Amino acid sequence: MAEKARLYLLDTNVLMHDPTAMFRFAEHDIFLPMIVLEELDRSKKGVSEVARNVRQASRFLGSMMRPGDKLENGVPLNEPEGLNLKAGTGRLYFQTEKLDNGGDLVGDRGLADNEILLAALSLSRKFPDKQVILVSKDINLRIKATIHGIVAEDYHNDRALDDLSLLYTGLRELDNSFWDAHATRDSWTEEGRTYYRMARQADDEWYPNQCLRLAGDNGLEALVRKVDNDSIVLEVAQDYRRSQSEVWGIQARNPEQNFALNLLMDPDIDFLTLLGTAGTGKTLLALAAGLAQTLDEKIYREILMTRATVSVGEDIGFLPGTEEEKMTPWMGALTDNLEVLTESDNDGGDWGRAATNDLLASRIKIRALNFMRGRTFLSRYLIIDEAQNLTPKQMKTLITRAGPGTKIVCLGNIEQIDTPYLTETTSGLTFAVDRFKHWRHAGHVTLRRGERSRLADFASETL
Repeated sequence: MAEKARLYLLDTNVLMHDPTAMFRFAEHDIFLPMIVLEELDRSKKGVSEVARNVRQASRFLGSMMRPGDKLENGVPLNEPEGLNLKAGTGRLYFQTEKLDNGGDLVGDRGLADNEILLAALSLSRKFPDKQVILVSKDINLRIKATIHGIVAEDYHNDRALDDLSLLYTGLRELDNSFWDAHATRDSWTEEGRTYYRMARQADDEWYPNQCLRLAGDNGLEALVRKVDNDSIVLEVAQDYRRSQSEVWGIQARNPEQNFALNLLMDPDIDFLTLLGTAGTGKTLLALAAGLAQTLDEKIYREILMTRATVSVGEDIGFLPGTEEEKMTPWMGALTDNLEVLTESDNDGGDWGRAATNDLLASRIKIRALNFMRGRTFLSRYLIIDEAQNLTPKQMKTLITRAGPGTKIVCLGNIEQIDTPYLTETTSGLTFAVDRFKHWRHAGHVTLRRGERSRLADFASETL
């Protein structure tokens, strides 16, 4: 029995989330109810990411319509130049007549979601030879559609991965059999660092700057510095757990933190992502490495810090003051970690600590995410905190601001996403980890062990 042709009905939030969504359904047809066009029109004003996406979606719709088109026959889904999405051969249909669901709709017809359900029910009656599928980012609408017998799906084309368990961790644990399976071809020392060239198995996948650790408390820790077809080059990691090699007074407390400091202190790494739960040291390590390379080594001019301004609780309304003053309530993690970095400066007393704080304030700038578009950062050390709340498009906007000599460090916890319609597999941070893992100037480490306090560790495990 031949499979029914599919007709996808798109919810407004799908186009708000991805304005190119209409071109991502291969050979299948798309239907847009009138209520979707009206909601797009109401959301087009403003400078938010959603408003920009809405305007882009409207431009796409306008570019596909030609004078004299009979809209009841649909219009071809002609992909605009420059998208390179390999759009299919389907057609786009608009609502051109009043819909009738035969009295099957349960609920208030005046609600926008119910108008979309009404359109789905009407299409099912009008085209019994087609499978009508409602696509929405709103789980409640999908539940209501299922109650009415309508097939409903989430929008999947914005996913970086099918499952979060497939996300690259940046760390690989090895047992002693590794040395037997990967014969050492060569070893040498260069600028005080030890390197090994190991044979590579054909089915073994390696990534540049991947962190390797042999089993055991005293096992070798190394970084993959080069990946060839038949070999890999390993560099023995520097040990930042010793007081002689501490970074701005901070020592690594576990292997993951040690790997993170190796990558943070490497000027050849332009982009670094650090994932981990609260208390794993993401912000502290990034700040310590930034201060050491900005104030001591003079590699960067200053440290810039930004984050997505998403509230966990109730909003506190508009804030007075300059850009930095408005961002202060969102930067509690910065001030908390600066206290840790300056409290070890006891030799200078209160005056010494005050002078250190003034120096740090002059070299650490807080910037709002809203005003990053169009800027170019030269020789800056940019920290993006709470990056899990960024969309892939916002992440791209930030990363493409980097000029020569700039390093970007993204910090986040995928399990704490607060942005509506973003999930663990669609977060911009997930996209960045997955898309940059093959680049030799990028690195990633997932921090797993909390180092905040025994109380915080116990609470994380039991609450």
